[in-house]
Amino acid sequence: MNPEQFVQALQQKGISLDERQQEQFAIYYRTLIEWNEKINLTGLTKENDVYLKHFYDSISAAFYYDFTHARTICDVGAGAGFPSIPLKICFPHLQVTIVDSLKKRIGFLNQLATDLDLKEVAFYHDRAENFGKNRQFRESFDVVTARAVARMSVLSELCLPLTEKNGVFLAMKGSKASEEVKQGEVAIGELGGKIFAMHTFTLPEEASERSIIEVIKMRKTPKKYPRKAGLPNKEPIE
Repeated sequence: MNPEQFVQALQQKGISLDERQQEQFAIYYRTLIEWNEKINLTGLTKENDVYLKHFYDSISAAFYYDFTHARTICDVGAGAGFPSIPLKICFPHLQVTIVDSLKKRIGFLNQLATDLDLKEVAFYHDRAENFGKNRQFRESFDVVTARAVARMSVLSELCLPLTEKNGVFLAMKGSKASEEVKQGEVAIGELGGKIFAMHTFTLPEEASERSIIEVIKMRKTPKKYPRKAGLPNKEPIE
């Protein structure tokens, strides 16, 4: 998917990019490739692959959830900024918070935000387990997202404590989403969430399967969650 096809594909989904937004994606690509030579940000370096499998794939969350009504978004384990930075470019009003455990990636994101001239973005070098315990951030975000970070039972413990009541947790998954949802049902319920919908689709051109799992935060998360760093992955709620 080249940049022109990317713009057309988004247009078909009702998302129009002006010249400045198109330029921001071009800068994003160049900055990503430049930094990827210094630190491992992505295994994909061809322009067509990045535009399809990173940019378009990130924005696919907006095909099913209306970000025009969201205000704050927290992206857990965003790596090179996916999905929140592509969403921020498309929906500039979003206040974006990214938490990632690798300091080098936070360095990249700070440079990227400068290059893209992004306002109302904040990047935190922290473990999601610790971040979810922080009173400043706990249960304070309209939307919490995570893309290919961990299986659903683990991910719920990292993301739902950050989601405000009546907010939404959007998990972006690949082809095994149905299995993960079944396995994660206990954790989602325990943490105050309820599965609202699962949207499954295929990426254009290569037709690989993707799913957006939409979890509504029904009630507050018990104070004991998230547990200490490493425990959600070692002993998942299942």
